[in-house]
Amino acid sequence: MKKEGYSSPGLFGTMNHYDNSGHKVGESRPGLFGSMNNYDASGHKLGHSSPGLFGTMNHYDNSGHKVGESRPGLFGSVNTYDNSGHRTSHSDRGLFGGFNHYDK
Repeated sequence: MKKEGYSSPGLFGTMNHYDNSGHKVGESRPGLFGSMNNYDASGHKLGHSSPGLFGTMNHYDNSGHKVGESRPGLFGSVNTYDNSGHRTSHSDRGLFGGFNHYDK
């Protein structure tokens, strides 16, 4: 698995997303009912993620089309899948909160 970047907690429930070089590539901000609104580094909205059943998060583009989902894994990890059900990435909890992201 190759490390692709990391996310770290920000203020008021925000998650900041970074590439391997430490450059900010976006953020996720809390929405209503446990959802998260996703933005690129320039602040343009990319879409949102909404809670599903059994701890999953359903991911949608800015037009409201489902593009994938995240499912809980072992020991607090998260596996991300595309809309066809193929695993696209894996994230492990970081030492001080947040997540480290890896390709498949």
